[in-house]
Order: sequence, then structure tokens, then C-alpha cells
Amino acid sequence: MIATGSFIRRRVALAMAVYPLLFLALTGRLFHLCVARGGELTARAKKQWTSEAVIAPCRGPITDRNGQLLSASATAYTASVTPRQVADPVAFARALSPILDLDEEIISRRASDTSRGGVVLKRQLPRRIAQELRALMTTDSSVLKGLYLEQDSRRYYPMGAFATQLLGLTTVDGEGQSGLEKTMDAYLRGKSGASTSEVDGKGRGIWLTGGEYVSPVDGGRVETTIDYAIQSYCEQAAREAMAANRASGVRILVMDPRTGEILAMVNKPDFDPNDPPRNDVDTLTSLMRNRVVSDAYEPGSTFKIITTAVALDTGAASENDSFYCGGSVTVDGSRVRCWSRPHGSETLAQGLCNSCNPVFVELGLRIGVGRFYGYLRDFGFGKATGCGIPGEASGILISEDMCKRVDIVRVAFGQSIAVTPIQLLTAQCAAVNGGYLMKPYVVSRVYSAQGELLTENRPQVVSRPISNETSMRMRALLERVVEEGGGRNARVEGYRIGGKTGTAQVYKNGAIAQGVHIGSFVGFAPIDDPKVAVMVIVDEAKTQPDYGSVTAAPFARDILEKTLSYLGIAPRYEKETEMVQVPDAAGMGTDEAQRVMRSAGLSSQIGGSGDRVLSQLPAAGAVVEKGSLVMLYAQGQADEPWVRVPGVLGMTKDEAARLLASYSLKLKSAGQGAAVSQSPPENTPVYPGQVIECVFEAPDPGG
Repeated sequence: MIATGSFIRRRVALAMAVYPLLFLALTGRLFHLCVARGGELTARAKKQWTSEAVIAPCRGPITDRNGQLLSASATAYTASVTPRQVADPVAFARALSPILDLDEEIISRRASDTSRGGVVLKRQLPRRIAQELRALMTTDSSVLKGLYLEQDSRRYYPMGAFATQLLGLTTVDGEGQSGLEKTMDAYLRGKSGASTSEVDGKGRGIWLTGGEYVSPVDGGRVETTIDYAIQSYCEQAAREAMAANRASGVRILVMDPRTGEILAMVNKPDFDPNDPPRNDVDTLTSLMRNRVVSDAYEPGSTFKIITTAVALDTGAASENDSFYCGGSVTVDGSRVRCWSRPHGSETLAQGLCNSCNPVFVELGLRIGVGRFYGYLRDFGFGKATGCGIPGEASGILISEDMCKRVDIVRVAFGQSIAVTPIQLLTAQCAAVNGGYLMKPYVVSRVYSAQGELLTENRPQVVSRPISNETSMRMRALLERVVEEGGGRNARVEGYRIGGKTGTAQVYKNGAIAQGVHIGSFVGFAPIDDPKVAVMVIVDEAKTQPDYGSVTAAPFARDILEKTLSYLGIAPRYEKETEMVQVPDAAGMGTDEAQRVMRSAGLSSQIGGSGDRVLSQLPAAGAVVEKGSLVMLYAQGQADEPWVRVPGVLGMTKDEAARLLASYSLKLKSAGQGAAVSQSPPENTPVYPGQVIECVFEAPDPGG
């Protein structure tokens, strides 16, 4: 009995010692679970018994000034899976892989992740794919149990390749990636909503418990200053200029010189933002560059507008001051050549018409570095315009204290200074709008999804570099350039047009590239009260001659003619145009050829380095308006006197005729429909004026 009692007492004592320890251990464990890891475990449990879905807002549209949609959100779908409902992930993946164009392994891995309530398989699915999935879910419901389709949205550009770089792109997640899509993303993207519901162990909804729903807030509407019609004219002109000149690129900018509003902006080459080349990052990055605002270049003779305005405003020269061009001029040991033969004695007005470099060398010396730089700053050079378009560069302006006499004379005729197209056109608008440098802008207003006005941009004067009187004198001079000088190819019957051509150097690897140029034209209309300013830049045309008067001015004329009519600006007069036939100057000496053109009622310009005319544009026999400009190309031995035949296969008869005419070639056609053959073939060297024979056939209805 004693032994037994002692044993019991020992067991009781042991229990009394162990139980408190167990209690302390359990208490510690409960503390660890409830306090230390309470938040984590509660979140894990909530994740298991709840299903959460993000409800994407509708991204707001971008429109032109008249409400025309330029960028909008279209319906798309997202395919997702609830892994805990999938019976066989391998069979699930095998059924979906060909429709979603995803690897079976990826789908199987996502469908097996039971730690998650829902997993996205693929976003941005078009309606066609969604319909295929719904049909499969009906016919094979057991295998595809756990697959869900949710309505989403994708970015859609109704016009395709239209103001591509300006509008920009979004990522597949709907975030702004470039262009206005990026800069205006805060207004466009809206605010996501959310939906939360409780589910059972297999992910099925427990409807009796209800749920939470937070509505998304749709994005606002961005209204731009772009005019759809004017943009369309520019897009067409850019495509034609690319083809006709076989150019590496074309840039076009249209502004309202009174307000700084950007009416059109084109960069070619471009791409369809509905199907961007996302698999080629380098190509996409290159094509997304908005070169109208991002790329600086030496403007060449179009900059002479600025120099002339400064000379008149400072009193350094007047329109009738006399100058002399001997073909070249030397400044501090540096020789500056005129682009043409010696012009001899001429006034400032004639020097601007002739685009004579020695005249502008003299103007640069008269103005002086200090005064010139004061005007350059007031015209906005050396700094970005602040137009609100991403990627804008500030151009390059030599530091004033480093600028020598030889530098300022080169600046005077458009070298030794680099500008962006938007910077230059903005300054040139100030030369004709009364002297006001306006801040250019492309976003007019932003509205909320409910139509509330959130922000608005208005015309803003940055500075006033010249007086109204100087601006009036500039308008008269620039009209004379179009009527009598190198800008004749931009004349529009019935309208007063002013403008200036330019042919600039191209730099590659830090050196001047030989044989390639940037041809440009800037024009204003109506010149007595400018409402439209147009700049056309043709990069590295492969046709000859590649002067801006040939490569750019004709396309600026087309834009101006259509735009003025569209804006309801009626011609000032209607008269029967006198037409004349272009004489054949091939083989003539340059002086004789110019006399022949004058006798025919035509003006002419000599291009090239030879003494004898080997080709001309327009070609001999062409019927043109009296007073039109004929380019006489006097070539040296190394120059090509011929042109290469462009390819016209697949084009309509009108398209082929227009393209061939731009090369001074004639079309002889047979049949109707699209071109199926041509003789001589594409890239064959021929002389201007040759006939190209083409056969046209209608497409096979059964094809």
C-alpha cells in the first residue's frame, strides 16, 4: 500500500509539473497564431474563402477638334481560371492551347496553382476568340470547368496609321506607352473598380453571403487641336511625297499661325497602331519617334525668313537695299558659296527670291552677333517650345560667347544652327502673324467621363520678337518669293500664298553626307491674313534634283489648296488660266535654255554643276500654267542625266499616272483595273519624258 501510494503521488506530482508546461506551450502557440501571425493567416483564409476581381475602367477617347474619334476603347475579353475547380489541368491545357495560342505547359501550371483563387490566362482577346471559347465551354463543359471569360477593353485606332506618333500607343495592360496616350494617361486611364464575393472550398460562389462591389471610374476624353480633314490631306501628301521622291522620310506640320494650335502632324514612315511591331523592339522604337518635335536639323534656306525679319526689324537693311553676288564670299578666311551661279547686283527682296547666300552673309555681318542672338532667343531658338508632346528637343544654338563672325554668317543662311520642325515653324509664324511668338499646343480640352470640363488650353503669347510693321513687310516679301522666286511650285490659283523653300545638308557620323539633302518648304495662306501655316520636309530624296522647290513645294501646294477650300476661304478671283507647253531644253547651254524658257512665258532655275542642260522638270512637251517654274538640271560628268522607273504594279491607272508624272514619265495604258505588268521594269534608268507601257487587269472575282 505504501509503495502504491508513493507511486500515485509521484504521478500526481509529475502531472502537476507537466500540465502547466503544456498550458504554457499551448498559450504560446495560440499567441503566435493569433497575434504574431494573425494578420497573415487571416489574409490567407480570406483569400481561400473569397474571390476578388478587378473591374477595369473604360479608357477615355482621344478626338480631333470636331469630336472625330482618333483613339478609343473597344470591347475585348480576358480568359481566367479558378484552379480549385479544374478537374484535370493537363486536359484543360490541351483543350485551350490552340485557341489561346499559349503553350500547354503554361496553361497547365496556372490551372494547377490551387493556392490562388483565380489566375489570368490571357488578356485582350477579340470577340471571335471569346465566341470560340464560349462554344467550347458548352460542348466540353466538364474539361473546361473553372474557365471564365470577363469583359475587358483594348485600345483601338479607327483611322489606322493616322497621326501615329502623335497619338502614341498603350501597353497591353492599357497604360500609356508613348505620344498623347502617355502624356495624358492620368486623364485617360480612369480608376479601377473591384468585386469581392465569398466562395466554398471548390471556388463556387456562396450567394447568400452577398459581396462587395466598387464601381470603376471611366477615363476622360482628350480633345486635341488636330483637324481630321486637314490631317487626312497631310497623310495623303506624305505618302505621295515618299513615293514620288523615293525619300527615307517625310514630315509635315500644319499650324494656325494666329493661335499656335497644331492642326496636323505627320511622320512617315509609320505603322498601324492597331497592330504595332511589338516583337521587334528596335523597329517599334524607331517608328514611334515623333521626328517633328524630337529631331533637330540644319534648316537651310527656310531659316532666311528669320534672318530677313531680324534685318528689317533692326534697320540693318530694307527691301530695296542693294547687294552683290559674285558666286561666293569670304569671311575671316572661310569661303561661302552661293547655291547657284552668280546673281550679280540684286536687292534684298530679289536676294530672298533667289535664296542668295552672299546676301544673307552680308545681313548676318550687319546685324552682328549680339543683336542677332537677342532676336534668336525671342524667336524661341535654343529651347523647347513646351508644346506638350513627349520627346521634344530644344535644338542646338552655339553659345553666344563662342559665336564668331564666320558662325553668325552661316546661321544667317540656315547653317551652324539646329532646330526642330515645330520650333522653326512656330518662329516663322511669328514673322507673319503680326510679330507674336505663340506657344504651340495640341491638347485643347480634357473632359471627365461625365462631360465635366477638367482643363483647357488657350492661345498663349511667349514673346514679341518683331513689330507688326516688320511682319507686314515680311508677308509681302514671302508672297513675292512664291510669285517670282523658288516657291512658284506652291502657287495656288486664286489665293495669295507666301513661303520659302530650303535645301539643307544631312549629317551622318558627324560629317556632311554627300549626295543627299533635306528638301523643305514652309508656306502661309492667305498671306494678307494668314490662317494656315504648312511645313513639308522631305528627307534624303533619291530623285534628282532634290531641291525643296521640287521635292516639297508641290505637296505643300496640294495641302494648302485643299485646306483653304475646306476652311471656306474662297479664292479672291476666278480667271481662265493661260497654259503653255514646256520647250525642250536638253542639250542647250544654260544661258540659252533660260532664254528659251522666258520666251515661252516660263521661269527657270539651274541646278547641278555643268554648263549644259541634260534634263528638266517638268519634261519637254508638258502643258503647264504660264509663269510656272522649270528646273533645268545642268549635270557634270558624274551626275546621272536619267531617272529610274518607279514600280507601279498593283496600282490603279490614276495612281500609276500620278506617280509616273512625278518622275517626268508618261503612261501608256491598256486594259482596266490594277497594273499587272510594266515596260521598262522597275528601277530601269530612262530619260525624262519616256513612255512607260502598262497593262491593267481587273481582279478575278473568284480569287
